[in-house]
Amino acid sequence: MTGPLLSPLLSLPGAVAGNGIDAPVAAHYGSFNVEQRQLEAGEGFVDLSHRDVIRISGPDRLTWLHNLTTQHFTDLAPGVWTQALVLSPQGHVEHELRGVDDGEAFTAFTEPGASGPLVAFLERMIFMMRVEVTDVTAELAVAWRPTAGYQLVPREQLEVFAEAAGPACGLWAFEALRIARGEPRFGLDTDHRTIPNEVGWIGPAVHLDKGCYRGQETVARVHTLGRPPRRLVLLHLDGTENRLPTRESDVLAGDKVVGYVGTSARHHELGPIALALVKRNVALDATLTTDSMPAAQEVVVDPEVGLHVRPRR
Repeated sequence: MTGPLLSPLLSLPGAVAGNGIDAPVAAHYGSFNVEQRQLEAGEGFVDLSHRDVIRISGPDRLTWLHNLTTQHFTDLAPGVWTQALVLSPQGHVEHELRGVDDGEAFTAFTEPGASGPLVAFLERMIFMMRVEVTDVTAELAVAWRPTAGYQLVPREQLEVFAEAAGPACGLWAFEALRIARGEPRFGLDTDHRTIPNEVGWIGPAVHLDKGCYRGQETVARVHTLGRPPRRLVLLHLDGTENRLPTRESDVLAGDKVVGYVGTSARHHELGPIALALVKRNVALDATLTTDSMPAAQEVVVDPEVGLHVRPRR
C-alpha cells in the first residue's frame, strides 16, 4: 500500500474526520457520547476501514503461522477470529495481527501502515512452505459491530454495508470503550521494548501450550518465574482541564518518571481515561501525574502476576 485509503463513509451526515493515523475515518458523527451508548446497547457499527489487511493463503498457512507466531493455529476452525503476535528473539512485540480463516486463506488486519513491514517479514520466512502473502487493503475493509465483532467487508460495498448496519458510530466512541476495557493498541500503547506479559496479551494473543516460537523463552520465564518489568494501567484523569494528555507524555510519581501514557479518550461515564505503561514496582495506590494532570490508576496487569504461577516439577 502507498498510503491510507480515505473512507467513503466520511460523507455520511455529521461525520468529522479523526486525526493522526486515524484521520482516514470518522472520529464521530455528531456526538461521541451518544455513540458510545449506542455501541454499549449493541447497536450500530464502527468504520475501521483505515486498517491494513493481508491475506495468507496456501495449504501450509496454519502450520506456518503456528510456528512463527505466539498463537495456536494448527486447530483453528474456519470463522473463528484470533489475535497473534510476532516477537523478536528477546521477546519484544514486533508485529500484531487479528484475523480469521475461511478454510482456504487466513485474512488479518493490522494497524494503519503496519502491513508493509509485516508482509516483508512474512515473505522472508516462507522458505519451502506452500504459502502466499498478499496485501489486500485495496480490496477489503474492516468494520466492527457490537453484536458480531470484527468483520471484513469488500471495500466497494462499504457504503451498502453501512446502510444496513447503521447507525454509524465513530472511532472516538470505539476507542473510549476499548481503553475502558484495558485493551492496548499496538504501536500506540506499546513501544519497541514491550513484551506480551506487560500489556495483558498472555491469553488473548499468546497461547502458552504450544511449540517453540521466536521469543518464547522470555515470555515463559516472565510468566512462570519473574515479574514483568512494566505493567499496563488504566488512568482515571483529573477532569478539571478540558483536554487529554499528549501521547507519550511522561507519567510521574512525585518528581520521578515511572512510565508513559498511550491512548486516551473521554468515556461517557468514567470521564477522561488513558492507558499507560508504568514500572512494575509503582505502588498501586500512588497518585500519578501526566501532562500536568493528576491521575488515579486502576490495575490492568497484576504487578505480581509471576507469583501466582509456578512451574510443575
